[in-house]
Amino acid sequence: MSRREAPVLERRDLAPTDVTRGEIEDLLYHEAYLLDEWRMEDWLELWTEDAEYVLPTNDNPHADPENDLMYINHDYRLLKGLVVRLMSVHAHREYPWSKTRHLVSNVRVLGEDADGVVHGDAAFMVWRFRNKDRDCYVGRYDFRVRRVGSELKLAGKWVTLDAWTLAPYGAVSIIL
Repeated sequence: MSRREAPVLERRDLAPTDVTRGEIEDLLYHEAYLLDEWRMEDWLELWTEDAEYVLPTNDNPHADPENDLMYINHDYRLLKGLVVRLMSVHAHREYPWSKTRHLVSNVRVLGEDADGVVHGDAAFMVWRFRNKDRDCYVGRYDFRVRRVGSELKLAGKWVTLDAWTLAPYGAVSIIL
């Protein structure tokens, strides 16, 4: 997955990898835990410096981030800014912080590309509770993971929502 390439279900050009599904699950579960605990600075440390986090609009899940409208199209620098904003009292939609619960399942490891980046996908559900509001986001992660030293780090995540609309507010104010 690059900034010009939407994820696909199967990648025939990927080689087998020695990274196990269990290792990937541990990384994704740890990410979910950090997000639910609002440990945003720790969450940011899970990402590589060349990371990208993309959330296309509901009506165009295979959009090209270079040419089409996206809800979110962040590189590492913008992810750092997002963390600063979410941790600030000035993030009105998330201050005080929502209570969230990230659930990840059906993790698949699709293989490794020529650059040593492991590709995979997973299903997710994220519940967000704030005041009397309750939102549920369901969809799919297409992710890229790279080994940095002895650690696995997220190099990219393409988040595709299943719902056609973002009810009731038309926005995503949390990290999915």
